[in-house]
Amino acid sequence: MKLVVGLGNPGAEYAASRHNVGFAVADELVARHRIATEVRFHGRFGETAGGGIGRFGVLFPHTWMNASGASVRAAVEALGLDPARELIVVCDDLDLPPGRLRLRPRGGSGGHRGLASIGEALGHGEFPRLRFGIGRPPAGSDVVEYVLAAFASGEVAALAPAIRRAADAVECAFSDGVGVAMERYNRAVADTVEEDPAQ
Repeated sequence: MKLVVGLGNPGAEYAASRHNVGFAVADELVARHRIATEVRFHGRFGETAGGGIGRFGVLFPHTWMNASGASVRAAVEALGLDPARELIVVCDDLDLPPGRLRLRPRGGSGGHRGLASIGEALGHGEFPRLRFGIGRPPAGSDVVEYVLAAFASGEVAALAPAIRRAADAVECAFSDGVGVAMERYNRAVADTVEEDPAQ
């Protein structure tokens, strides 16, 4: 079994925020594979019955972004997973252009507190992570306010195809391996989200 973890904050207040794009990608996989979820592992969890890309679970930690590690560790331990081979974490990334993807097999947090929490909880950074670009705010803007705000109107139209592409990347990593998915999805494509010039 494999597990994809979408990072975000629980509650309607944050549902459409840039920081919750990991949840959005996980939601796309849940809808695509008709996965029923339940409260489990300090969050919302569900799994497929199998099929073309094999059996996998989807986890939405509800421990808040900065404490995501507690939820992920609970799932990894209960399901008996090897994080290096059977886990993918999806999160937002300020340093990538909006909609750009970057999949890596391991690494540090890069300043992302959700990834930092998971690394601390697992005791290492040996787990794949798919970063979804949200871009940086204009100079002088508050970064926290920016990531917790909803995507701008100029970004919304291209957001859905970018989310679908991120879900495709997760499926590819599960079926063909992280290396193949990196080669296929880390490159820039025309369907990335364009930054709103009004920001």
